[in-house]
Amino acid sequence: MSHTPPTTNGLPRATWARLTEPQLLAQCEVDTYRASGPGGQKRNKTSSAVRLRHAPTGLIVIAEESRSQHENKAKALKRLWHALFLELRDPLPAGTTAEAVAALPDYALARDADGRLHMSARDPRFWPAVGVVLDVMAAVEARVADAAALLGVSTGNLIDFLQTDPKVWQESNRLRAAFGHKALR
Repeated sequence: MSHTPPTTNGLPRATWARLTEPQLLAQCEVDTYRASGPGGQKRNKTSSAVRLRHAPTGLIVIAEESRSQHENKAKALKRLWHALFLELRDPLPAGTTAEAVAALPDYALARDADGRLHMSARDPRFWPAVGVVLDVMAAVEARVADAAALLGVSTGNLIDFLQTDPKVWQESNRLRAAFGHKALR
């Protein structure tokens, strides 16, 4: 299966990541459908599953675990917001320094007093930091030591951060494969 990266149409990720939920939802095509699979008597009685397609970027997310269409729409919107950081890359200008990366708004607030990346995926700073970390990984052709140096953290801290969420780990390994490197384990 090939991975076709979504397009940003030359616009920075923040164009969409800074939108309110209603603004982001207004840019989406919303499909509702009946989910298949287990779920009990009422599972297939209503079209509660939700698919969002973000028209400007082509990102598609689904949520179908709840019997409530409203809950599924909220979950899909949250997944779309995560996907903006996971899948859209903002290229770094040539010659970007560790100091310039440290000053990026989505990254500056993510490091603790010791300069380490250490937070849960529930922390509101996590996903914006993921976007910057993956941008740096892409800029250095997914070489972990080079990415860690540019991010101003140790390679161990970077790997721990990437392992915080399975989708972040998967995307970092997808990037590594795209540049011809072995998967991180």
